[in-house]
Amino acid sequence: MSSIEFNKIVGAVLLVALTVMVFGFIGDTLVKPKSHVASKVKVAASASSGKAAAKKAPIQPIGPLLASASTDKGKKVFKKCAVCHTSAKGDKNKLGPNLWNIVNAGRAGKPGFKYSKSMKSKAGNWTFESLNEFLIKPKAYVPKTKMAFGGIKKASQRADLIVYLRSLADSPAKLP
Repeated sequence: MSSIEFNKIVGAVLLVALTVMVFGFIGDTLVKPKSHVASKVKVAASASSGKAAAKKAPIQPIGPLLASASTDKGKKVFKKCAVCHTSAKGDKNKLGPNLWNIVNAGRAGKPGFKYSKSMKSKAGNWTFESLNEFLIKPKAYVPKTKMAFGGIKKASQRADLIVYLRSLADSPAKLP
């Protein structure tokens, strides 16, 4: 076997390897492979475990977090709310009501805003704790509310936002 024949064989093997690699890259760009996700199996709960599952997980009290909360950070979090709400005194309502002086104000109490029936049926005032519960997941706190916001999961961000909302008043509510 001459060296030319050997070079041809090595060249052919390299060409095949290179061709397979190129087809692999092209295939990966055309079809995005999905990573394997294990299937989830739901197990029917027994009567005793069903009672425990039916209870809500306790909500972290917001009072202790308010002491270290930041109005400036809350103003940044409020940008999520500003899509639908205004915050300055005397501003008009947008898709949601103006939030000036909202802390300790009555629920569904802003004049000139058309609240949902479910919000109107929720009695009481917007306390620090009720705002905390509402901001976690509005539709869970007030079913059938018109508010489409998904909620704020981090307790520290909710505390910052509540402290900011508290500051939106001529005489802010006392911290707990």
